[in-house]
Amino acid sequence: SLVQERNRIMIEALKSEEIVNKAGGRFKLCALIQRRVVQLMEGARPLVERDGMSDLEVAIEEIMQDKITHDFDTGRLAGYKPED
Repeated sequence: SLVQERNRIMIEALKSEEIVNKAGGRFKLCALIQRRVVQLMEGARPLVERDGMSDLEVAIEEIMQDKITHDFDTGRLAGYKPED
């Protein structure tokens, strides 16, 4: 099914060194994904086209497209600007 195929692609993306390197390591990747998924669940606007993707898939796609990174010095997501 389409859902199973999307899940397979997402899992493969998470296994790739490319996304790990973009985030600065596996721990930082997990923290970045978790923080962004929470923001999306709270109503933040996706930085990529959702096209039926879950919040988790959107967060991963945003990282893969270099839309967001994590600034561990400030504890904020770089690239994402909350709306006032």
